[in-house]
Amino acid sequence: MAQFTDQDFFGGAIRGVVPQRWIDASNLREIPDHQELFLSSDTLSSLIIEINQRVSQEDALSTFRTLSQQDPTLAAGSGSPATASPEAIDQAAALYHLHDLCEEGDGFQVVSPPHRVSPSKLVATAPAGSPVAVFKGIAQIRSVPRQRGGQPPSGPGAVVAGEAVDGGQVQATTLTCHYLLVRLQAQETDLLIFFNSLIRKGDAQGLAKEESLAEDTIQALVEEFEIRDWGLFV
Repeated sequence: MAQFTDQDFFGGAIRGVVPQRWIDASNLREIPDHQELFLSSDTLSSLIIEINQRVSQEDALSTFRTLSQQDPTLAAGSGSPATASPEAIDQAAALYHLHDLCEEGDGFQVVSPPHRVSPSKLVATAPAGSPVAVFKGIAQIRSVPRQRGGQPPSGPGAVVAGEAVDGGQVQATTLTCHYLLVRLQAQETDLLIFFNSLIRKGDAQGLAKEESLAEDTIQALVEEFEIRDWGLFV
């Protein structure tokens, strides 16, 4: 069973967990202020916590319409902001953030559609008048080969999660992303937490291990994630 370590994020304003022995990437390189990044010491997997501006209803629902060609079951959520349910809009926002990670030419597949979960600590500590909606899901991103100036990246963490380098060429890869989207309406904020694991051909055992760790990590965050300083979003 996976083991976790309690971890402060954003200077202690947020509290959660990370897998044991994972590396805080801020000790290796500069990380944007709106992001926390942790790296596996054994694989290319990563855990990212990111603070984003809350996605508008219109932008969120546009993602349903974009992805419905790949997955017709999503078409039911492609209504207008005036007719779509709050649940559909929140689900669309989750897919918006994940799809936004794609670069031109990448493929995007919904593996497990976003569904609502109940993080007990987070909900219990939310201030009055601050509704919290949290959604969990899985997506895959298939990247296309891209040249990196003829030279492979160098140094710890220089290869971003989901990329494989061979002779200076970034090879096509498939990244599985297990995620949580925390929607904070009063704070006009979307908190995105995603565990990225790289699918390697011919390593079924390694893939199963990483997928299990991803599932356990996201579930542990559902149970342990809490915001201790809501002034972070002011």
